[in-house]
Amino acid sequence: MTKTKRLSIIGGGIGGLTLAIALRKKGYEPTVYESAPALKPLGAGLGLAANAIKAFDEIGISDDVLQAGKILKKFTLRDQRGNTLSVADAESLSGRYGVPSNFTIHRADLHEVLLSKLPPHSVVLGKTCVRFDQRASGVVLHFSDGSAIETDYVMACDGVHSVFRKQLVPNSLPRYAGYTCWRAVIDTLPPSLDGEATGESWGIGRRFGIVPLSNHRVYWFATLNAPANDLSKKAYTVADLQKVFGEFHSPVPEVLAHTKNEQLIWNDIVDIKPLRQFAFGNIVLMGDAAHATTPNMGQGACMAIEDAVILAQCIAQNAEPIVAFQRFEARRLNRTRHIIVDSRRIGRVGQWENRFLINVRNTALRLTSERVAAQQFKFISDVSFQ
Repeated sequence: MTKTKRLSIIGGGIGGLTLAIALRKKGYEPTVYESAPALKPLGAGLGLAANAIKAFDEIGISDDVLQAGKILKKFTLRDQRGNTLSVADAESLSGRYGVPSNFTIHRADLHEVLLSKLPPHSVVLGKTCVRFDQRASGVVLHFSDGSAIETDYVMACDGVHSVFRKQLVPNSLPRYAGYTCWRAVIDTLPPSLDGEATGESWGIGRRFGIVPLSNHRVYWFATLNAPANDLSKKAYTVADLQKVFGEFHSPVPEVLAHTKNEQLIWNDIVDIKPLRQFAFGNIVLMGDAAHATTPNMGQGACMAIEDAVILAQCIAQNAEPIVAFQRFEARRLNRTRHIIVDSRRIGRVGQWENRFLINVRNTALRLTSERVAAQQFKFISDVSFQ
């Protein structure tokens, strides 16, 4: 493809910005259209596995990303009383494969690193795409401010509620996973917390995860079975969560005690049913717009980062972008489908309420944890960018 073609990226999240960096490395000059009117340090924590770090390394920015976050030594899964169900030795796995396997970073910090790699003029803020007209000669983008632009090719990175997916695949809607979630980042590291390990505790229809970040910060998340869009859950305060998770082991109580109500972020957990198509002529879906997944494998952002590097490579290797989009689709459909299905299954099992099934699950985890962790790490890290 000639480098003068107009490439438009819709969405300035992690996937969109990574794609813009990857394309610029290949000599293209894409424009990112982001709906936010200003870039502010928002969001919570984020875990990145080996595949995301490999992708960042492929485009030459892994060192900067790693410096902004924290590499952790292990992941421990416990029951609500604190009994160990499984331990994944991330330090050992990282040494075996030569890439960090348990890395955490604040979303805002990652966003800052990505933006630093792009010239300011390449990211246009306050541009919410509300609809588009697809033509053989290009795509006309219509924005909420009444403006419109014409572009040659569109890479839609506009998230689980993607305008592009809604228009191209009208029956593909976000599906509720059956549980809701609260998140927060706190600036105090409780003395009882192991700052070198991430952990998750599974109770009865509820889970609590604790993720140390850089600069003595802690990201935590809590899930609870609930009806979809339950406004009473949206109104929960820290005191409400302390009641729900009151029987959980230390340091869960200490983490909640250090959290302020204004730090809480709430949302229902959703994904989308795996699509059969990402490429639609001169438009391609990627990231959550194409394959939004539940967070149970920590692979939502990782898949978007993989997408970005592979899509840029496909574009650089093919003279015709429409063919590049099709080849991207062929490379990504099965892997992202696998992640969506497995992640949804893990979440369902983690949210069980039946005590008999929970006991069976916990026993199985104790017996198979090391082998399962190794298999999962191999699958996740085994991605090629060539």
